[in-house]
Amino acid sequence: MKYLNKTLPVLFAWLLIGSAGADDKLLEDLPQGDNHVDDPAEIVALAVKYEHAEGVPRDYTKAIDLYCRAAKKGNADAQYALGWMYANGRGVPRDDGVAAQLFTMAGEQGHAHARETLRYIRPSTSATLPPCLLPEKPVIKVEDSRGQVEIAYGQTEEAFYSNGPIYNLVYMLAPSYEVDPKLALAIISVESGFNAQAKSPKNAQGLMQLIPETAQRFRVKNAFDPAENIKGGLAYLQWLLAFFKGNVPLVAAAYNAGEGAVQKYRGIPPFPETKEYVRKITKLYRSPTHPYQSNLIESAGFVALPVSYSK
Repeated sequence: MKYLNKTLPVLFAWLLIGSAGADDKLLEDLPQGDNHVDDPAEIVALAVKYEHAEGVPRDYTKAIDLYCRAAKKGNADAQYALGWMYANGRGVPRDDGVAAQLFTMAGEQGHAHARETLRYIRPSTSATLPPCLLPEKPVIKVEDSRGQVEIAYGQTEEAFYSNGPIYNLVYMLAPSYEVDPKLALAIISVESGFNAQAKSPKNAQGLMQLIPETAQRFRVKNAFDPAENIKGGLAYLQWLLAFFKGNVPLVAAAYNAGEGAVQKYRGIPPFPETKEYVRKITKLYRSPTHPYQSNLIESAGFVALPVSYSK
């Protein structure tokens, strides 16, 4: 951090160019009504105003909350700005590890200033993400002995995923690929059990069990490197989701048996291994559909019958 305090102010000033001219109408309902703003760029503009006291009293807590909202939506400027807050201890305890993860998130999306800033701060995959970017604890409704309903925080499928480096890495990388982190975690859980050095008899490697052909297809040089492996797996999931129009059971089947097999059988192939695999994935990831990028590739030319694997 020797040069960080000298260099970051210049870099962050670049980020703010253009935001000073943001529509002042954004301030009309502040501070009570800014929760209605949904566009990430507008949220960042509001956060900047709170951080720098532009038309409103300076409020680092409010700025961080707004940056977090936009960062959750995958906005690179928000991820960078939030990293800046942590790197300089503005409104939060200074934490270079958290800052590095946020700069890395922004850099993964091509944010030039974030990449430049990483030259002055050491990246870390072991530090946790900011609490605001971690998923909320699952809420469970339970019946007590008197028949009353209570709200409790407890064990669900998601609790199986330990809140450790791999968990944090998935949540850091998944937004760039527009893949739900929970789907990626389900794949990792079933494929490798979170073992970064896992290797199958068919030479599938690493956390998301990429075979060499898939690794090469998505430019993964070292499948046993957690970050590289997850990036390759996320890229493949992004492609499969587009190809199968967000049909999660078909995506799971294709991840296991290949998209060619799913096309051949016009649905989930009748292989016991694949059927069991789909059952496991859909038990961990409950939604049968997932958003997808319709213009990414040409989608599959068939419609499969819906299949339930919730048992």
